[in-house]
Amino acid sequence: MIPLLDLKAQYRSIKKEIDEAIQGVLATQHFIMGSEVKEFEEEVRNHIGANHAFGCASGSDALLLALMAIDIKPGDYVITSPFTFFATAGAIDRLGAIPVFVDIEPGSYNIDPHKVREFLEGKSPLSNRLKAPIDKIKAIIPVHLYGQMADMDRIMEIAQEFDLRVIEDAAQSIGALYKGMQAGTIGDFGCFSFFPSKNLGAFGDAGLITVKDEELAEKTNILRLHGAKPKYHHKYVGINSRLDSIQAAVLRVKLKYLEQWSDSRREIALKYNQLFADRGLVSKSFQVCDGGCTIDSSECSAFDEKLLILPVEMTGAPDMSGKHIYHQYTIRSNKRDFLEERLKSSNIGSAIYYPVPLHIQECFRHLGYEKEDCPIAICASNQVLSLPIYPELKDHQLEEVVDVVNSALTAF
Repeated sequence: MIPLLDLKAQYRSIKKEIDEAIQGVLATQHFIMGSEVKEFEEEVRNHIGANHAFGCASGSDALLLALMAIDIKPGDYVITSPFTFFATAGAIDRLGAIPVFVDIEPGSYNIDPHKVREFLEGKSPLSNRLKAPIDKIKAIIPVHLYGQMADMDRIMEIAQEFDLRVIEDAAQSIGALYKGMQAGTIGDFGCFSFFPSKNLGAFGDAGLITVKDEELAEKTNILRLHGAKPKYHHKYVGINSRLDSIQAAVLRVKLKYLEQWSDSRREIALKYNQLFADRGLVSKSFQVCDGGCTIDSSECSAFDEKLLILPVEMTGAPDMSGKHIYHQYTIRSNKRDFLEERLKSSNIGSAIYYPVPLHIQECFRHLGYEKEDCPIAICASNQVLSLPIYPELKDHQLEEVVDVVNSALTAF
């Protein structure tokens, strides 16, 4: 069995430290907003170079808190990606605001700044159909998907021009770099998830929000504590979103290993690339999909069904002072579903992130989107498959994964 992620192996490697950290919290009996939380917040803040950092209950809550801090209200619009986990758009909708789904880049899978600009300038079919009043468009939430950051220079330029707030969804990208800058430190807010499967994972739900502005930081801190300061005196209608002391203690131990683990993930990704190349499985003529497939099919005329498209380091390229932390190692194939089944039958884990883009989810049907509004996201959803990647993955396991993929593709 080769799992998609082996958290048991990670735990074995740091068991003594983790167990001692948990026992330390149990000894104090300070489970809510204890010293471990404050220490973790400061350590993360220093680690990534953020101005302010506050623990919260989840990455989903971090997004919600950011939107609440900038007073997003019913009828406001927030631009984001259709190709991400539901929480990104769910936070917008929970406040009565309207998510605007703008298509992704074919190589990075992150929101396409050029298409964001087209929407804001009224030059896209989507902007003509939605007719969103420009004064009601309040923010952009770029998602740094799979561990590689979005093109933040262009996003920040657009945000400044159109007076928009920027909330970085960095749930999958703690430690990723863009031109030497850490994820979650460029926009107004950075929202992190410490769900157990993340590169920095807790032993349950946990999250963190970073804030650039002093005034917004103070407001965010109050909002996560029911909007009260001092206790029982409520300045805002906030929420209960606190990071547990036990989770903070676990995360403090793991934070010391984060950079080492991220480097290991990149080494494994490069080994995958080489192994696939050695077997002649990499598409030479079509490294990046441009949405050339039929919208309702996984079949894409742009690359051979026996070949793969591998992850592309764009903003995460080292020669651009970037760092892709490979939260996921995601390939593309015209035979994705067949590959997934062959891996499963060989006891090898894999996953599809994400099979249904947000703009065509049933809960957003009332917004009136069509598949064709985000064709690159649709194309990706038909073809992407994430393979096992974690620091403890052995070379012989890598070879086995690649051999199964090779066997499956050469069967055609």
